[in-house]
Amino acid sequence: MSGQFALAACAEMLWCDKPIEWRVLRLKEMGFGVGLWNWPAHDLAELEKTGATFTIMNGYLDGRLADDDGADILLASARETARIGKRLGVQRLNLHGTGLGEGGIPIWQHDIVPGAMWLKARDTLHRICDLAEEEGVVFTLENLNLLDHPGCPFGSTGDVLALVSSVDRPQLRINLDLYHTQLGDGDVIRWCQKCLPWIGEIQVADNPGRCEPGTGEMNYARIATALFEMGYSGPVGMEAFAAGDPEAALAAFKTAFTL
Repeated sequence: MSGQFALAACAEMLWCDKPIEWRVLRLKEMGFGVGLWNWPAHDLAELEKTGATFTIMNGYLDGRLADDDGADILLASARETARIGKRLGVQRLNLHGTGLGEGGIPIWQHDIVPGAMWLKARDTLHRICDLAEEEGVVFTLENLNLLDHPGCPFGSTGDVLALVSSVDRPQLRINLDLYHTQLGDGDVIRWCQKCLPWIGEIQVADNPGRCEPGTGEMNYARIATALFEMGYSGPVGMEAFAAGDPEAALAAFKTAFTL
């Protein structure tokens, strides 16, 4: 068994002293897909010239899932971003329960999420799916941990699974971030099994430190084997900082996910 996972890495988190176009080209040269965060920070024409495979990008700049005004803002932002995503050939456009501010702190914080907010969030995600169907794109909803993102509504792995499975449309998948699952929920492999029918992408980083596999407590070689055994063959993205040399970090990531 070898090479069954399509591997990618977040360009913003590696070679932080280099221009983004250089990072994207280096990832392409090394055989990795490329993850991006917010597109306004970049020269889109230069990114197009790289010819890289962009696996995921933030799918909105503003908005929220669970209130009328926030949902309208989110839909408008998502439509604009979907068109940028199509220009770059981005495979998945990523969402969160609410917009994130400086340092990843949720702009709209709710420690308790009442039933009415759940129903509104599900309605908003159906509207996202309608938009995605019109534009020919796919969105993902990402889980977050509440230590780094306090008060984020719909942030836990279970919350994301509940929403995506209740919508249950091919235009909306889970971006299952195992670093966040480890911090917020634990029991990573069983969460992978529960989420499996709806996973669009898996993202990884080790804990503590949010660096490449092998730098912390998570047994990523075992996790990779478990993913293979349960039938997952989709993309795996390293959304992690490098503990040292970025190329060594990418090599460690590739080793962990090559069976």
